Order: sequence, then structure tokens, then C-alpha cells
Amino acid sequence: MQTVSLPVGPILAFDDVGEGAPAIVFSHGLFMDRDMFAPQVERLAHRHRCVSWDARGHGDTVSRGPFTYWQSARDLLQLMDALDLDRVVHVGMSQGGLMAQRAALLAPDRFSGIVLLDTQAGTLVGDGAPRFEALADEWAVHGPDDETIDWLADLILGDGVDADPWKAKWRALERTRPRDFVRALIEREDMHERLPEIRTPVLVVHGTADASTPVERARALADGVADCRGLVLVDGAPHAANLSHPDDVTKAIGAFADEVTR
Repeated sequence: MQTVSLPVGPILAFDDVGEGAPAIVFSHGLFMDRDMFAPQVERLAHRHRCVSWDARGHGDTVSRGPFTYWQSARDLLQLMDALDLDRVVHVGMSQGGLMAQRAALLAPDRFSGIVLLDTQAGTLVGDGAPRFEALADEWAVHGPDDETIDWLADLILGDGVDADPWKAKWRALERTRPRDFVRALIEREDMHERLPEIRTPVLVVHGTADASTPVERARALADGVADCRGLVLVDGAPHAANLSHPDDVTKAIGAFADEVTR
């Protein structure tokens, strides 16, 4: 693990391994951290520089207070500056995909391609917002109970991933942390109207058994951006498709990285 103190923002934790162009930057999902991309880094670092980082409120990144995904996008751009990364392929999973859309709007020339993995452009629907808000409030007072831990594991990991390491991370998570990143999740704006402004090549990858984000949201992404290079549906994969089906997802990322840098 390495850290960098951003000029405007928190102290970010990250891993930087491998070499080769294009560099690939990985942005994780809610309640996850940079370790979720270990299968991809292991498979790609022999031919790509791979940078995975912990977003605000997650993993080893030191941050306090509320934030938005626009701020997270700027954190990413500052990290790229600190690492002398000019143009990269950016892989954003779920929350990471939400910030990836915003980063592409802020600095389109910094990305040769974007992989939107198990994510969407919309907002929470139904009881999503109140449920996450109640979860964060309860977590802050009492910490997570077994029911909450199991619900998160089912929502994110499904049945095909060893959940025990992630459950241990969630149980050890500082109690007040979820409030800030859940607030960012709940208060984000709908991005569908701005998708046509994203002109960077985009690959959409989505698990067909994603319990968090329906496949229809992935199709809306693919239809909405200006230059979609494909929609890859990973059969039977949960929300964290890259963990349950690492070979399928990594193959798609690698082929896309080759395509956009020919």
C-alpha cells in the first residue's frame, strides 16, 4: 500500500503495480475497497500498469465529513496527476462507475476508455434510500448486526464469492464511516441526460444476477453514452461480477484496453 496527500482532499491509499500501457485505474464499489480488484490486477499487471485506490470513507483512505461523487471524481484526477498518469483506462464498479461518469465529464482527455461495471446513471428507487439511511444510522450507534452483514453480502457478492473476508472488513469498519458514503449514494443526481456528453469510448459490463442494479440500468448506460463499444452481460454474475467471474470480466477489460489504444 502507498498513500498520497491530495492538494485538495484526503490522504488516499492506493496500490500501483505492473507496467505497460495503457495504465488501468480501478475504482471500487460501496462498502468495498481496492482489494476487490485483486483478481484483475493479478491477471493484467504483466502487461498493464494497474492502479487501484480506496475512495473516501473506504479502506485505508483517511477522510472525514460528507462528500459528493463529483469530489470523488476530482480525487481520482488528482491521484492521476500525482502518479503522472496522463490517459488511462478507468474501470469503475458500482459507486466507482458513478464517479467514472463524472470524471469523464470533468476531464474527458484523461481517459482513453471507461469500463462501467455493474453500475448505472440513475438514483436509488423504491425503499433504497430510506433503507440505506437507516442502515448507516444504526451502524453509527451499534455497529452492524449479523442480519445487516448478511444482507450486504447477498446484495454485493451473491453466492459465488467467499464473503468471509468482506464480512470481517465490515465488522471492523469504523462505526461512523458509512454515514458519509451512504449520504453520497443517496444524494447523487440522475445522470441520464448527461450521458450523451460522455464521448470517451465506453464498455458496459454487468452481471445478469445483479441484485443491486437491474440489467435494464446497464442497457440504459449503453444506449445513452455517445460511443459505447459493447454491452457484456456476465451470465449468472452478482453485483460484484469481477469477483464471481474474474476470468470473464478481466478478459473483457483487457480486450477493451487493447481496442481503445490501437
